Amino acid sequence: MRGTRPLKRWRYVGVFGDELMACAAAVQIGPARQSFWAVQLAGEGRLRERTRLLRSRSEVQLAFGGGGELGSEPGRVRIRDGGVELDLTLEEVSGIEALCPHGRFEVWTRKQAGVRARGTLAVDGGPAREIDALAVIDDTAGHHARRTEWYWSAGVGVAPDGVALAWNLVTGVNDPPSGSERAVWVAGEPHEVPPVAFAADLSRVSGLDGSELHFRAESQRSRRENLLIVSSDYRAPFGTFSGALPGGIPLAHGRGVVEHHRARW
Repeated sequence: MRGTRPLKRWRYVGVFGDELMACAAAVQIGPARQSFWAVQLAGEGRLRERTRLLRSRSEVQLAFGGGGELGSEPGRVRIRDGGVELDLTLEEVSGIEALCPHGRFEVWTRKQAGVRARGTLAVDGGPAREIDALAVIDDTAGHHARRTEWYWSAGVGVAPDGVALAWNLVTGVNDPPSGSERAVWVAGEPHEVPPVAFAADLSRVSGLDGSELHFRAESQRSRRENLLIVSSDYRAPFGTFSGALPGGIPLAHGRGVVEHHRARW
């Protein structure tokens, strides 16, 4: 606690590749714990997902990697739940960090994007298949304002000339004109970008520089909870992207997530 505000912290990993799009997260709000995961398999018409309010390490495990250039142990994502067995190592890097005011206090975050994720996936007791994809990682901790609302998008893709791209875009939290968490990675190098605005239907992210990133949803996580003191209402579809990233960077094709979240916590 800091004053009357409880600490909120989480690690979220999103994985985007040809075989699957997936996410897993471990969340803490004061003494409360939660985990969730979702997996969308190529060619499968449904989204597999589960949210657990009483987190158990047996279903979702998220291990931090060392990052940087020190050759430390890689990060890890493990899901053993709902017929899904996903085990990936994450080649973490140092990422970008931001410390931004929010309400009376501050929020710290570190974002990584375009991180290599390798491992295996088995579904419904079937044989394991190899997975080689790219990931985005969101580590956040802070004493957020009582009421918080944000729009957020993160993903990976390629430019028309084949250069690797990735992004983390947000409005509503950690979004001052400079020193924000907004970033675009070009060939692995992050660059802060100008403020953005999200369409209410999540179909578009517009930059103040005139860029427009278009989104087509393929599946969606959504959940509404009202636990008296704490409430949460969000939707977070997976899908594909095209158009231009902030900074006028053309995107030939991309995969990722867009989220709108209202919280009272």
